[in-house]
Order: sequence, then C-alpha cells, then structure tokens
Amino acid sequence: MTMRVAIVTESFLPTVNGVTNSVCKVLDHLRENGHEAIVICPAAHAPSHYRGFAVHQVAAFAYREFPVGLPNLQVLRLLADFAPDVVHAASPFMLGAQGIASANRLGVPSVAVFQTDVAGYARRNHLGPATKLAWRFVKWVHDGATLTLVPSTASMDDLQKLGVKHLRHWARGVDLAAFHPNNRTLPEAAALRSRLSPRGEVVVGYVGRIAPEKQLERVAALRGMPGIHLAVVGDGPALGQITALSKGMPITFLGRLGGEDLSAAYGSFDLFLHTGAEETFGQTLQEAHASGLPVIAPRAGGPIDLVSDGETGYLFDPNDPREMRDLVADLVASPTLRRRMGEAGRRQVLGRTWASVCGELVKHYESVLNVPTLEAKRAARARIQ
Repeated sequence: MTMRVAIVTESFLPTVNGVTNSVCKVLDHLRENGHEAIVICPAAHAPSHYRGFAVHQVAAFAYREFPVGLPNLQVLRLLADFAPDVVHAASPFMLGAQGIASANRLGVPSVAVFQTDVAGYARRNHLGPATKLAWRFVKWVHDGATLTLVPSTASMDDLQKLGVKHLRHWARGVDLAAFHPNNRTLPEAAALRSRLSPRGEVVVGYVGRIAPEKQLERVAALRGMPGIHLAVVGDGPALGQITALSKGMPITFLGRLGGEDLSAAYGSFDLFLHTGAEETFGQTLQEAHASGLPVIAPRAGGPIDLVSDGETGYLFDPNDPREMRDLVADLVASPTLRRRMGEAGRRQVLGRTWASVCGELVKHYESVLNVPTLEAKRAARARIQ
C-alpha cells in the first residue's frame, strides 16, 4: 500500500549529521517506492524540496552551531493540510514533540525515532537536577508517540527503565557500495594516504562531528605512540579545543567530507577509532566496517551492538584511557589482525542495506495505522467515566 508520511525532524539539510542522513535515506526510499511525504524542519536554509517532496521550515534558534526548531502553530496547520497516514518524528526534541502532539490532535498515529541521548548530554555536563528533568522530558515526548523505534539494546534498556512503552528495535542502514574495501585502490585514497603516511605510518581515522559529546579529547591518550598518524574527518564547535589539545601530535584535520571524498578518506585509513560514549547508535562505525576497517570504540551505548569485541574490532572501558591506547597499539602492531577484523566487519554489515532497513521502517508505519492515538484513548476513557 502507498502511504502519506509527514517527517518532522530536528535536523535537515544543509546540516549534515546522523539524523539528517537517516531522514534523507528514508525519503529516498519513500520516493522510490511510490509513497508521498513532506518534511518539517528548523529554518536553516534548507532546500524547498527534496526528491520532489516539499520541505517546510519553521522558526528556529542556533545552539552550538545547530538549529533548534521552535514550537509553532504552523506545524499543526501543515499536518492538517497534508493529511498524513503517519507522522515520523526524527530524534524528537522541541519541534518533534510538537509534531507528535499535533498528530494526536489530528487523530494521526506517530512513530518517534530515538536517536539523540539528550539526557546523557545533561548528565555528562554535570547539570545535576537538569539530568532528571531531561529524562522526564524524554519520557513525556515518547509517551505521546504511538510507537518509539530505538537503534540499540542500550537505548532499549534506557527507555524501558524510564517506563516508556511501545518500543521496537530499528537499526540504520549503510551504503555498501560507497563504503567498500576496494576504495583503498582509488587514486584519491592513494593520494590522501601518501599525505598521511609518507613513511608507512598506520593511519588511525576518526569520522564525526567535533563536539564535546563526541569526546574526541580521548585521542590525547595516543600521544607519543610510534608509527601512527591520526586523521580526523569532520568539524564542529570543539575543533579549536581538540586542535590545541593535540598540538605536537601527528594529526591531520581533514574537515567535513562527503560523497566520494568521504569514501576515499575511509579508504586511506588502516583502523577506525570512535571516541564518544553517548552514541545511541554509531553510523560511522558501520561505514568503517563496510570499508573493511577494524573498529575500536567505547564499551557503551550503540557500539556495544555494532562491534563484536575481538572479532570485528575492540571495545574499551570509557573510563580507562590506557586500555584504549593498548588496543590501538595492538592493531597498529599487526597488519594481519587488522585485515582479519576488517574482513569480519564487512561480512557483519552485508545485510544492512538502506533498502532493507527502510523496508522494515515502512512495516513499522503500517503496524500503527489502526492503533488508537493518545487523544482517542483519552476520549474513550472520558466516555467510560
């Protein structure tokens, strides 16, 4: 069956991050399979259309270079005019919360995708009582949704402990063609590698936003390790801090990359280091696995599901920088181990195409079509009373 899907997202183009990437992949799938859709997002110079779908921007303010959508009556009007079968709330915060509330008012089911650990950020920044308030807000938002999709067992555990109901697992896909071991043979990858490894250094790569929550300061634990060169792909508000912290280390900041340039960057790496311990998923880890790279990541959050410890890479105690350093040294010392883990990582993600993952998402949409909305349940209770 064809569907009308309204996607209310906290992030969209030109902002590039995991939320935006997932939304674009979902829209691609909806277009290719004959569905109709609209996008509602924060105002940040977004395109007016994407894949032929209208994109509507609402008022927003900037927080750490990130547009935050403000609750706006326009959301309700846009949803009412479009008359969707389902509302998809991507990483709902302020704008997504209103999207869910508006869906309930209109009697439309909603699917919320849990993707950003807002409460975890509050906890890491030692915000005290604000951490508890953040969790309460998360519960309030997701309690309003007909269904919440979570990307990992760690996220599932967090939301179950919080008392959020109607949870299902939904992972993310990866482009197995764009991220491929054969990218090492690309001229662009070879040229970059000659720049990063002029004397045969082992290239330790990172891809992601350079922001406090990514905890990239952990790379300082690698200071003085012989035979390596660090390559950082991305930008963000913590770039100055990380640049200063890593001064004197063999490190190259490559800036934000996309498309073939990003594929070539992965092709120039020997191993992939992920530093953030607050990831609900960890898309770049899948991209690294698809590229045939072993992955080292914290034993926390999404990476627990994505990295088979000792098989496709290593998981380290996020409170033990020495363990992270020792694991990097272990892979630096053994090309054979890197190759074996990289091949295992590639095999692990072969079934995770975006087509299959988005097909699962549409089934989740279909599963809520006949589920009473929050407003309908309240009305029914009122009639009984």
